[in-house]
Amino acid sequence: MLANVVLPLVLAFIMFSLGIGLTFKDFGRVLTRPRAVVLGIVAQMLVLPVVAFILLLFFDLPPAFKVGVMILSFVPGGTTSNMITRLARGDVALSVTLTAVVSVAFVVTLPLLIPAAVSFYQGADLGASIPVFELFLKAFLITAVPVAIGVALRQFLPSAMKAINRPVSIAATVLFIVLVLAIIFTNLDILREQLPVLGPMLILLNVIMLALGWFIARLGGLTGRPATTVALEAGVQNAGLGMAIGAILWASLGDGTVPDFSVYALPSAAYGVLMYFVAAPFVLWRFIANK
Repeated sequence: MLANVVLPLVLAFIMFSLGIGLTFKDFGRVLTRPRAVVLGIVAQMLVLPVVAFILLLFFDLPPAFKVGVMILSFVPGGTTSNMITRLARGDVALSVTLTAVVSVAFVVTLPLLIPAAVSFYQGADLGASIPVFELFLKAFLITAVPVAIGVALRQFLPSAMKAINRPVSIAATVLFIVLVLAIIFTNLDILREQLPVLGPMLILLNVIMLALGWFIARLGGLTGRPATTVALEAGVQNAGLGMAIGAILWASLGDGTVPDFSVYALPSAAYGVLMYFVAAPFVLWRFIANK
């Protein structure tokens, strides 16, 4: 029930909450600020998965957990990165643009990357058994479609969507927190067993990507608020989306090979708690610097 119904519905609502905060201008900003957008995309969609893959070589986690970590590295930042960017006084418009672009792109890249991750960590036979089109369709229906509906409503009913934007975002955040806690508390035994390895790995991934995101931005000529945004987009991922995609993958396998969806979702759930503590010093630093 949680994996097949609740998680996808909550994710769809979260993505809808993202959509009503977007306008067509957010997508068009790619043309007016190409350098900042390209740097953000490179950091998030190319550098992050590579760093996650390299780190996993040094940590002894169950294969399915490693797939879960890679899923986390594939997903966009979402409303989480937008919120933290605002707290850090970063470039919120750039953050929203990157979220919009990467959220659309990831629907295409996800069905290609997940089978590759499963094949590498759990065997080529299991990877080959994943119905790629079904995975693409599910990801499209619960991510791209709600975002598109939200953007359309924002375009045609701007006043109404602005009025409900804040309460909808709060509701989405509360649902995300409840989901994280539900997955953690129903898997306390396995979490206690794996957290000594999983926790440091996720913290290190978060720290490295914040640093690399900042370095890539500065190397590309960005400073101040835009550089802050690129660093946060690289270092802060949408844990709710990671959990839901883990559940979708588990459901797509459908043969009992992996008995519980939580093995794919738990890395994202743990990350959903840890990332706030890891990002806090960076956010405080940039909050002061961006005055």
